[in-house]
Amino acid sequence: MQHVRQTSRADVAGHQERSDSSWHEFGRAVRARREERGVSLRALADRIRWHYSLIAKWEQGRNRPSADAIIALDTELGAGGALLAQALHAAMADLQHSTVTTNPTEVDKDAEMERRQLLHLAAGMGAGALSSDEPIRSLLDPSLSEPRTVEDWELACADHLHAIHTRPAQQVNGDLLVDLLTLQRQITSPGRVDLTELHRVLATLAAYEGSVLTRLANPGAALRWYRTARAAADASGERDLRVRIRAHEAGHSLYGLRDPATVLRLTDRAEQIAGDAPSTGLAMTLRIKAHALAAMGRHDEARQALRLFLTVAAADVPAVAGFWEPSADGRVDFTAAQVHGAAGRVREAGEAVERILRSPVLGYHAHVNARLAAAQCTVVAGGIDEGVRLAAAAIASLPQAYRNVMVTEMARRVLRAVPLDQRERSPVTEFRVLAIENGAVA
Repeated sequence: MQHVRQTSRADVAGHQERSDSSWHEFGRAVRARREERGVSLRALADRIRWHYSLIAKWEQGRNRPSADAIIALDTELGAGGALLAQALHAAMADLQHSTVTTNPTEVDKDAEMERRQLLHLAAGMGAGALSSDEPIRSLLDPSLSEPRTVEDWELACADHLHAIHTRPAQQVNGDLLVDLLTLQRQITSPGRVDLTELHRVLATLAAYEGSVLTRLANPGAALRWYRTARAAADASGERDLRVRIRAHEAGHSLYGLRDPATVLRLTDRAEQIAGDAPSTGLAMTLRIKAHALAAMGRHDEARQALRLFLTVAAADVPAVAGFWEPSADGRVDFTAAQVHGAAGRVREAGEAVERILRSPVLGYHAHVNARLAAAQCTVVAGGIDEGVRLAAAAIASLPQAYRNVMVTEMARRVLRAVPLDQRERSPVTEFRVLAIENGAVA
């Protein structure tokens, strides 16, 4: 006998409200992009061949556009997949809402309609979305989609983490979204008995998606996925996971999501949850606190936070793939390079950077960002021309497809270190064009 989860009217209303809110956010994003490009509703309607009054309803969140319309909007407004990703997030909210209704026939009908739309949207994301065969099969035909085991999901986490370290962010994004959809369907299916473990997986994958969208310069969507990650971590009841997710969000927030003062508030909250005992989450939190203080120019406090971080990190806290692997990802040395580099401490920063550059196992961005930290330190110490040339060489060594926000934000820190009265120097202007005006791509 098929069991249908019983829900209250308040549950249904709550899911409907979140779904509607997601489409309102999508509509606001469409309008913002249209107005930024100076395109009227009628002009956009002529280009994508949908009536302007219907586009107005999409922008107001009153109607949901079809998958074809979403793809056309993303293409015409030059969103580079950002509107597609946001619409996929909203459509996932629709699918979640359809699973809480008490009418089984309505569940089947709504889920099938959303499944087809989501597949079309995933296809619109490009090759990256279609390269993950099994999630696509499960979208096409739910009869082929047996619930994946927790072990399978943990393997998926490892696969996505490897992709983040080795592939351009735009390619990674599609695969992650499809797996997140599959996981969401599995979590909301009736009778789940492994929800705690699945919430742990959801927290991890949603945080990964937040980091990818940060790299793709889509802060609104990144923050929404981090909210999902926090909610899933809280639902798991695992304290250190709750802290790790908040520290992960805080760290990526320094790359265009939030100002450093807000990041400090996030780390303070994470510290409260973590408590005083050394833990993986506490080590991550103290690390990001040191970064934020350095970014604010509070160098003595940043150095103090660095010392405390190094003390906790030396306490042999457990490694956690994707969050804390100091022997494999250079996080300890990178934090030292950042804190000392921002203060112009050439010797200390140089030693940390050298340790990173000697490691052959780090992800593609680690070596480039370490070189940019060294360049920033050189500029702060007074070697402006030398520093920006070092930074230009670091950026030029990276293929353009890999110059995401995590890299270009480091380049901006080099430029911000240049005194205002020195920013028209030839090497500085040349680097600005290379790294910022022409270099910030997915």
